[in-house]
Amino acid sequence: MLAPNVVDPIAAAALPPFDIVRWSVDAEQALVVLEKPTSGLAGLKLEARPFLGCFSVAPPKDQAISTATSGEYGGNMDYKGLVAGVTVYFPVFAEGALFHLGDGHAVQGCGEIVGTGVEISLDVRFTVQVLKGKTIGWPRGESDTHWFCIGNARPLDQALQHATTEMLAMLTKDYGLTASEASLLLGQAVEYEVANVFNPAYSVVCKVPKAVLSML
Repeated sequence: MLAPNVVDPIAAAALPPFDIVRWSVDAEQALVVLEKPTSGLAGLKLEARPFLGCFSVAPPKDQAISTATSGEYGGNMDYKGLVAGVTVYFPVFAEGALFHLGDGHAVQGCGEIVGTGVEISLDVRFTVQVLKGKTIGWPRGESDTHWFCIGNARPLDQALQHATTEMLAMLTKDYGLTASEASLLLGQAVEYEVANVFNPAYSVVCKVPKAVLSML
């Protein structure tokens, strides 16, 4: 069922009780279907787009924080854009970084608004590299088409603020723009995605197309 916080209170009170639903994943055809679909969803077939919901470095100040949530160190961000081929950058707070990953999904919509994607085990191959002398405040990422920054916090507007602040820092420090220039660019080219609104900390993604940045 939908998380109560993503609909109006009256609608939330009318939602049916939570039920366990099972999905089948056809890896060869990259399709996801319900095992026992109701009549209204009998024809539903989703394209599998596997990604990791949770990966990060250790949090700052020797904190021990549940992997159910997220912060400036990464964590359970559940961003469906973190697929194969994407490069992700994390600030490092502890010696050795203590990188970890998990929470495989076969597919999931934006926001993880039912509290889960189609959970699945994944075989993951990745490489890590330390960028010495590079300082960032929040997770960043690079796909074939976009640069993006992820803010994790609650309420939702604070997560958006963290993501936008990190993008502003990237444009001013890495691209040499003034704050005014970066503001003008973001005002007309920025894209946002709500990655998660279910976990203790929400996640918002601030994106800028590489096609726009190539003009600088």
